[in-house]
Formats: sequence, structure tokens, C-alpha cells
Amino acid sequence: MGDDNEVNGDLNANSMSQSTGDPQLDKAVRQWLKWDKNCCTRAQVESLVAAGQVNDLRSRLSSRMTFGTAGLRAPMGAGFNRINDLTIIQSTQGLCSYLSRCFANLSSRGVVVGFDTRGQESSGCSSQRLAKLTAAVILNRDIPVHLFSTFVPTPFVPYAVKKLGAAAGVMITASHNPKEDNGYKVYWCNGAQISSPHDKEILRSIEEQLEPWCASCWDLELVERCSMRTDPLTLINSSYMDELASLCFHRDLNSCCPLKFVHSSFHGVGHDFIQQAFQTFGFAPPIPVPEQKDPDPNFPTVRCPNPEEGESVLELSLLLAEKENARIVLATDPDADRLAVAEKSDGCRWKVFTGNELAALLGWWMFFNWKENHPDPADSQRVYMLATTVSSKILQAFALIEGFHFEETLPGFKYIGNRIHELAKTGNTVIFSFEESIGFLCGGMAPDKDGISTAVVVAEMASYLHNRSLSLTKQLDNIYQTYGYHLSKTSYVICKDPPTIQKIFSRIRNFDGEGSYPKTCGGVQIVHVRDITTGYDSSKADLRSVFPVSRSSHMITFTLQNGIVATLRTSGTEPKIKYYSEFCAAPGKRDVSSLEEELKKVTDALLDDFLEPEKNNLTRCFV
Repeated sequence: MGDDNEVNGDLNANSMSQSTGDPQLDKAVRQWLKWDKNCCTRAQVESLVAAGQVNDLRSRLSSRMTFGTAGLRAPMGAGFNRINDLTIIQSTQGLCSYLSRCFANLSSRGVVVGFDTRGQESSGCSSQRLAKLTAAVILNRDIPVHLFSTFVPTPFVPYAVKKLGAAAGVMITASHNPKEDNGYKVYWCNGAQISSPHDKEILRSIEEQLEPWCASCWDLELVERCSMRTDPLTLINSSYMDELASLCFHRDLNSCCPLKFVHSSFHGVGHDFIQQAFQTFGFAPPIPVPEQKDPDPNFPTVRCPNPEEGESVLELSLLLAEKENARIVLATDPDADRLAVAEKSDGCRWKVFTGNELAALLGWWMFFNWKENHPDPADSQRVYMLATTVSSKILQAFALIEGFHFEETLPGFKYIGNRIHELAKTGNTVIFSFEESIGFLCGGMAPDKDGISTAVVVAEMASYLHNRSLSLTKQLDNIYQTYGYHLSKTSYVICKDPPTIQKIFSRIRNFDGEGSYPKTCGGVQIVHVRDITTGYDSSKADLRSVFPVSRSSHMITFTLQNGIVATLRTSGTEPKIKYYSEFCAAPGKRDVSSLEEELKKVTDALLDDFLEPEKNNLTRCFV
């Protein structure tokens, strides 16, 4: 360690011959150059100092990342608030220290580490490299590491945590974020994403020991020679596919299914695993989109590797489906935990399902098959479905008629995952969960969203319906006619200026005078307001929300007199303000065009009157 310090000392002297003019920033620069051993990110900081790029340096070095909805997520590159070798080592040191306090048997349980296919040449970062550094830090504390030898879907990490009895799991991924980003997603021993207080305690632990423990924390080869490192790939892949068969209800139909399926993995990890999943269900493999089949961290064929964006990013998939006369398109995001689905309608048009529409189909399908195997109505008393509070209320409509339980959670699958764990402890079964941003979990193999299992479940549902001369689109209409039309609109605006976001939500909270929320939206009376950020809920006698207060983000929900529910919230992973609206019509109310017209009027007002995009320089996006 002494030699390393001497080398760093010489480099520091050369690098800091020029001051930024800001003593605090100079201190941060010196700290970075003392600790960082990645030549690419060191060079980035040295270059910025030499060029006098004070604002850029301040942006990178004057703040640290915090755990959001999906753990740590940020652009790759030099800086304490970015994803790079040093911040991954620091984060893992904090995680290790916290786990050591929580688990007396940590040395026997170990930690699972997985990674996707992201990478950035300019910063010398790749998900695989960052995963190896994560493992090296953990191994330095004589803690076993179950490090996957190649890229895996994100759902494999929580599945492995539960299967192996590990204390925690780490997945290096930024999911569907832009190519510049990467992330550090942490799972607890129950397989769910970490939530409070673990997230806050891990952050505190990180900040208590920022200096890398020793030189071997940077040793990428340690994972190859250390006996405490195991590769769980073969076991987990085999076990996952075996358990996946429990979601297969009509294998006899699958083996002779005339439907063709196209699959895009969006240059990510999904291809091989989707092929295996289809084989498990007895299907012929789906046709891969050749330009998007193989991993590529530059995502060259899409503007943004997010299938949630809809038809605009599914262009290659739809073209291939037309060519191959395939009726169903399946698209997994780069880490394969989300799924988009499109279907060729009776005419020439493609129907790209929203997350809420897919949830209506999947919720119906899972309960339909569960009921076939559990004909006693009393059995429904231990069955649950879950959804985040900004998602469609369609599962609630199912539950009211069918007699099972439905619950809402705060946005983010970490809340769903932890609730699944709590319900399981009391002997209950969650058969389906979802969030509107195309995140689904059929059954409960692991308490996190899973694009791999959902894709093959959708394929079987489509096959079953086709055998009865029904399409997914037609069955969705049947569901709405039975349980009531649930029409929703979801989109977002981009805002990269936090003070502007704060100003927007402050205005909403004082819309009609101090402490007074808006009373109407689109000319319709607002009957209830729930503000998760402040803990206010006007529908409760004590005016307190049943959800825990979440001051780190903004979320306000308006319930209107006509039955529309509308929500504004900030994203936990991206510079967005998202808005959601849904018309929950009663069964039998079938004038869809008038429902759509009324929903559009309210949604337009939600955007224009409450967010004021032009006045606040917000970028509109239409999904």
C-alpha cells in the first residue's frame, strides 16, 4: 500500500499544479486523485482541471449518489456522483460493513453479484468490471461471493439470493436507462430490493469509510483465484427454468401452437434466456430481431433502449413480424426485467399494449388458471394481487367480483417485493403483481419484476386464446366488459432542473392560497387529494395518508368526482415528472368514446394547468 501511496502522491503533485480557485473543490479533486486507480477516470479529472472546467468538476465531485427507487443509478464517468470503479468500491465497502452488523452468519451466507452488458470505453467502466470490483471488496472481508461468470437477467439475482440463502444481492445494471448510465441495485436476504431503513443505513455506512480499504479492493483477478468465490450460473439457470414450469398450464397446446412470436432483447441480456423459457413451455423458439439480438452497450438501433416508449422503439421488431407473418411481438429491456408486447390486429394495425392493459390480461389469466386448480371459493381468501398506487385499478375491480384480495403499494417494485415477503410469512399467496411501467411478476419465483417469465406466460395466454378464436385485444375488451372499462393515460415531461421541480410542486400545494390544493381539474371537481410527500390525505378522518411519508420525491394524487384518478410524481431514476390518469368505469358502462374524451380533457388539464410545460421549460413526451 505504501508504494501505491507514493505513486499517487507524485501524480497528485503534477495534477494539482493548477488550482480551480475553489479551496473546497481543490480538496475534492485531491481526494479523488488520491483514491482513484482507474487511469481513464483519473485522466478525466486531470483533463478538467487543466482545462479549468470548474462547473463540470463541481458537478462531479461536490455531491454523492443516493439510493433512489432502483438503488444507485447515474452516468458512468469520473466523480463521486457517478458510477465508476471508486464509487462502486465505496458503495460495496458500506454494504459489507452494514451486512456484517445485520448478519452474524454472513461468512456462511455470502452475497450474490450479477451484471448486465453495459459499458463505456471512455471511463474504462463495464458492468462486468464493476461486478468484479464489487466481488473483490466483499472477498477482502472473507465473505463468500456468488459471482455470475457471465451476464444474466436482473431477476436471476433476487432468485439466486433466495435459492442460495444469501444475505444480499447486488446487480450492476441501469436497466432501460440511456447508454451513458449504469447502476448498483441491492437486494436484501428476502429477495426484495432494499427499502428503508436499509437504504439509509447503507448510505451512512458508505460515508463512514470512503477511502478504499486496501490495494486488493482493485484486484480484478482476485475473483479468479479466491476459493470463496463461486459461480452460481449453471445451478441458478437450471433451477429457474425448472421452477418456471410451474407457470405453464397448457403445455399440450403450446407444442402445436400455430402462432409465431418475434422477440427483441434490445441489445441486452434477454435472447438466450427467452429461448430457454420458450423451450421450457414446449414452444418453438421465438424469432429474434437479428440487429438487436446480441449485446451491445451502445444500443445502436434505438434512440433509447426502453421498450416502454412503444411503437417508436419497436420498429425493427414490427418490421420483422410483418415479414415473418408473426402475430405477437415481445420485447424485453436490456436487463430483461420489463416486457413490452404488441399484437397484429384483425386489420393491418399493430396494437402496442400499455403496462396497465397487459396487467389486465395477465391478472385475468393468472386467476383464471389458479381458479381451475382451486375450485373451492374459500381458497380465494388467501390469494392476493398487488399493484403500485400509480398503476391501473383493474385488479381491484377483479378482486371485488372474484373474492380475492388486492393491495396497493407505493411506486417501485421494492415495495411490492417486500409486501410479497410479508404476506408469504402469514400463509398467503401472491399470484400476480405489477407496476404500470411494464413491470410484471407472475407467481412468486422471486419478489421482483421479471420480463423472462412474463414473456413466456404471455405467449401461452396468446396460444390458449388463439385456440378459442380470440386475440389478446379481443380478450382485453371482454375483460373490460365484465369488470368495467379502465382507460388510462400515462406520460411524462423532462425537467433537469431540481429547483424548477420544487417550484412546480410548491405551487400545486398552494394552488388556491397557502396550504390549499387545486379544487378542480379540467372543469371537474376534485373530491380527494393525497400527498405522499407531506403525508396528507383529505379522504381520511385524521387527514393522514396510510402510506409512509416519502420526502425524497414528490407524489400527489387527485380523485375526481367523475371517477377519474390522476397522479403527478417525480421519477426515482430519471429527470422526469410523470403523470398518470385513469377512468375507472363501472361494469356495464360501455360508451368508450365519451369515457376517452372525458379522460383526455382531465389529463390535458393535469399537464397544462398544473405543470405548465411552456412556462417552466419542460420537454413534453408522448408515450
